[in-house]
Amino acid sequence: MRQPTLFRLLVAVGLLFSFQLKETQVRIFMIGDSTMANKPLDENPERGWGQLFPTLFDSTVAIQNHAVNGRSTKSFRDEGRWDSVMVQLQPGDWVFIEFGHNDEKSQDPSRYASPKDYQKNLERFIKEAQAKGARPILLTPTVRRKFNANGQLEATHGDYPDAARKAAKKTKVPMIDMTVLTRELVSGLGDEASKRLYLWMPGGVYDRAPDGKQDDTHFSEYGALHMAGLVARELQKQGIPLAEHLKTTAFADLRAYELPLIDEPHFKKDTFDIRQYGAKPDGVTLNTDAINQAIAACSENGGGVVHIPAGLWLTGPLALKSHVNLYAAEGALVQFSDDPADYPLIETNWEGMDAIRNMSPIYGKGLEDVAVTGRGLFDGGGDAWRPVTKGKMTESQWTNLVASGGVVNEAGDTWYRSEQALRASKTTKPGVIAAGYTLENAQEVKDFLRPNMVSLIECKRVLLEGVTFQNSPAWCLHPLLSEHVTLRGLTVRNPWYGKNGDGVDLESTRYVLVEDCTFDVGDDGICLKSGRDEEGRKRGIPTENVIIRNSTVFHAHGGFVVGSEMSGGVRNIYASNCTFVGTDIGIRFKTTRGRGGVVDQVYLTDINMADILGEAILFNMYYAAQDPVALVGENRALPDMKPEPVNDGTPQFKDIFMQNVFCRSAAKAITMRGLAEMNIRNVRLENAVLRADEGATIAETDGLTLKNVQLVPLKEQTAFHIHNSRNLVLENVRVGGMAQRLLSVTGSRTGTIQVVDASGESPLQPNEYGEGVSADVVQSGR
Repeated sequence: MRQPTLFRLLVAVGLLFSFQLKETQVRIFMIGDSTMANKPLDENPERGWGQLFPTLFDSTVAIQNHAVNGRSTKSFRDEGRWDSVMVQLQPGDWVFIEFGHNDEKSQDPSRYASPKDYQKNLERFIKEAQAKGARPILLTPTVRRKFNANGQLEATHGDYPDAARKAAKKTKVPMIDMTVLTRELVSGLGDEASKRLYLWMPGGVYDRAPDGKQDDTHFSEYGALHMAGLVARELQKQGIPLAEHLKTTAFADLRAYELPLIDEPHFKKDTFDIRQYGAKPDGVTLNTDAINQAIAACSENGGGVVHIPAGLWLTGPLALKSHVNLYAAEGALVQFSDDPADYPLIETNWEGMDAIRNMSPIYGKGLEDVAVTGRGLFDGGGDAWRPVTKGKMTESQWTNLVASGGVVNEAGDTWYRSEQALRASKTTKPGVIAAGYTLENAQEVKDFLRPNMVSLIECKRVLLEGVTFQNSPAWCLHPLLSEHVTLRGLTVRNPWYGKNGDGVDLESTRYVLVEDCTFDVGDDGICLKSGRDEEGRKRGIPTENVIIRNSTVFHAHGGFVVGSEMSGGVRNIYASNCTFVGTDIGIRFKTTRGRGGVVDQVYLTDINMADILGEAILFNMYYAAQDPVALVGENRALPDMKPEPVNDGTPQFKDIFMQNVFCRSAAKAITMRGLAEMNIRNVRLENAVLRADEGATIAETDGLTLKNVQLVPLKEQTAFHIHNSRNLVLENVRVGGMAQRLLSVTGSRTGTIQVVDASGESPLQPNEYGEGVSADVVQSGR
């Protein structure tokens, strides 16, 4: 008897659970035309916005998209399509209604509805849906992309949008004015850039569009995502209850539609094999001309794929071209020459300033739709270029390096490749154009002017995917003044002693996705910059709208880094699910007086760290171009924090939010060192466990909040050292390890410190207060 009873109980519970799922599920029905409709996925570039709409909702929402190409309010009903929706409608369902494009077609009586009849048809849909207890939402038609000779977007829908507005007003239903919203979007992008929202593409990319398309009505996937995002944003703005089900992100209070959209390039399938242009995989033949000829031929043919097969390919610098995907097959090793004579001097940029440098091994400027993909390996030959500091090598490594050639400076602590490089190191701003260098006189310091390995300047729609970049002469990957850049599945490696051996430096670049990448480098891992000092402020172009996710940084000066060249600003940055192991610093913000610029709206979540040699989290506004961890025997005094006048060169760190941050081991948990005249403002750390030798030093901050934070200093008895900071909130803070005291408070400018529920593994000793600091500055409770 027990088994049947249990069986019946399980069935009953299952039925109850199923019923509850059905009852709590939110259902959306969509009716409309091709701009909303689902489209075939295979080899087809077209998408309706309704097709992408489900990606913006959580799992409680089920969407049925009944929109069909070419339908109007009249034909949709006449064909019985509305009847198939009506039989399914239940109380509480939502119905999105968007027509108009085909109602206007007066030459087709099966579809045409005058504006007056169009309004009546919409009102009828609404009333019938309401009679079933459903909740209609009316949308005006999206705009067609039609610009006049003056660059202004023309209205093409006549009286139809206004008719839809009247219908919504008369029936008192929510209305999303897509005509207005899409007009603002398309007009803001302009004639050329707005083509990416629609079906503008060359032939040979998609099988379903072999001859290409120039369609100003229907959407690409990128465009459809934008349209769906406009609808989601309006649901939120109008407070429509459906907005409660919009998909959240890993970032607190941010919905999926609020994250930036990155447009990826697409390429023709035509393939150009570098062997057809004379390239030889013998490791001896210099293949510079052959590979560049293949790239040029591909671009001149309208684009495609330049194929580098497996083998060892020696080459000088490669000049990328628009519409070209440089594909390195698995087993391909592209070895860049170590002879400076193979690299011409060009005008470019170095550490945020216009400068003369040797041409980068992979270089492109002013390009559109460009990629480097595959499973091959690109080696920049950096060991032949870089100076090397003795303190970063073992004794035997140093001995072997010196014996290999080159010269050592007078102090005996730095190796250079040549006498010319050594002499140039003693000059002021070698190669910098503002310092008087030209293509002619820079020849005198050519050996010193190391190139970045991959330099992409003023490019649009860049894809770097799958390959390995290693051994760069300076920075490895450097998108500058570019937009819509995707880095996916890359491996980036530099020796740990590699000077300026950054992994990726995103400079004055916007709309970027970095995902599933691995960095093991000699300087900063993932770094955001925007120009240096007055030149950077004059340029005034921030790095913004960047998504970084699912990436790992091994050895590096910093895992996630902002600065120090951030004079144009850094904002709207979203980093999640990243791991930093063995880096000098985990999360690193650095700047100094003279930079100027504002860093704000930075979000980090789900960051895991271990074996950090310095701080797990570091904010340093006194950066002095030194390694973050002092070398043996190096003495570094703390800066004098005296206020100076605020001016254009005063940098700012503010509105930075970190959550779910965990560090297993570090030398220090947190250091925040703001300027006396410009504190670090409104930083929030929530849900964190930081285990380190030392606790936290907080100086010159305003509005710092630490919530649900566990600090475990292993070699220090005071958890938090607070100096000249105010409006500090510690909420639900736990301290462990050797900590016997929560706070040591110093500084005449220290203001309110609010402590809400703080405790230690054992009873804590009273807080310490420096000279002139009252114990009243620390307040308990809210």
